[in-house]
Amino acid sequence: MKKLTLAAAATVLMASPAFAGDAAAGKGKSMMCAACHGSAGISAVPMYPNLAGQKEIYLTKQLKDFKSGKRNDPTMKGMVASLSDADMENLAAYYASLK
Repeated sequence: MKKLTLAAAATVLMASPAFAGDAAAGKGKSMMCAACHGSAGISAVPMYPNLAGQKEIYLTKQLKDFKSGKRNDPTMKGMVASLSDADMENLAAYYASLK
């Protein structure tokens, strides 16, 4: 039973997209986000959410949902239109790394 549990856990961890991004690369891409979400991921404008400290997997999902149209926001759709999956994962890793 123990072998099965360890094998199942290893499979889940390897298949998980969590922590897939490169925070340093994400920091380089974050300039376009700073106008609304702040240079350190803390927005000065209440209508824009803080990104600093959010979970990486959550941020990646939201960015992908904006790009696909699953989340409908014209501003964000335009912002993410040119981002690759790797760009979105890197941005998510960067913001998740901030306090």
